[in-house]
Amino acid sequence: MDVSVVQSGGDLVRMISELVSKKKGRFDHIVIETTGLANPAPIIQTFYAEDDIFNDVKLDGVVTLVDAKHARLHLDEVKPEGFVNEAVEQIAYADRIIVNKTDLVGEQELDSVMQRIKTINSMAHMKRTKYGKVDLDYVLGIGGFDLERIENSVNEEEKEDHDDHHHDHDHSHDCHDHHKEHDHEHGHHDSHDHTHDPGVSSVSLVCEGDLDLEKANMWLGALLYQRSEDIYRMKGILSVQDMEERFVFQGVHEIFEGSPDRLWQKDETRTNKIVFIGKNLNREELEMGFRACLV
Repeated sequence: MDVSVVQSGGDLVRMISELVSKKKGRFDHIVIETTGLANPAPIIQTFYAEDDIFNDVKLDGVVTLVDAKHARLHLDEVKPEGFVNEAVEQIAYADRIIVNKTDLVGEQELDSVMQRIKTINSMAHMKRTKYGKVDLDYVLGIGGFDLERIENSVNEEEKEDHDDHHHDHDHSHDCHDHHKEHDHEHGHHDSHDHTHDPGVSSVSLVCEGDLDLEKANMWLGALLYQRSEDIYRMKGILSVQDMEERFVFQGVHEIFEGSPDRLWQKDETRTNKIVFIGKNLNREELEMGFRACLV
């Protein structure tokens, strides 16, 4: 397997283009290693903006390495108004999160860190490790931006919600919102205590029934137009009226893509699932907007 590592910064487009043109067909993977405080969003957006140049490569996924010993210190760091915590951002955009140095913390502290990470990003898959040991298969061939793999990450959120609350989702004709609250270690959430709240969290909506496609398009379009800077990532599986296939979609800020997926199976309940990761998300507002799109 031929893997090339590229340090981000400088002309990323030029570097990757040169790699691809000089060694066409030689690389299985190209790994972009960002600086410690880099926001992954511009790199993600570059792949979509330069899709003509990146004809021979595709964005596979974002991997974030978390230091279990010092994670809480960085995640709780208070930033000046208008600035987002970089550690929180790197977790928010990730498809895979590797929690490293687990030998340096106790089980209770490790559980607290992992719960905090899930509060920010409920779609990413997490793996514990020490000394940075992880199989290459875990960080390569992720398919985090493949529409046909949307179900994996959406269901990762649902699985975690079930593990956290030890109950199945109540599948009725109403939408059910699953919002990861902070302060897991104290077993409750004080709505007035925002000391450690970075403002970035995950909100998921699960709702049976069919959607009016025109209404759903207008709602999502308006949402992305008005809140594009606040919505970091979103993924979803939709049941559209008169459509025999599931409709799957994903977005990163204002970038949005979607397409019909496999057919709904005869014994399968047509259910809509959307997960948002973003800043200052209003769960009631999102649920109301989504419910208004139902037939």
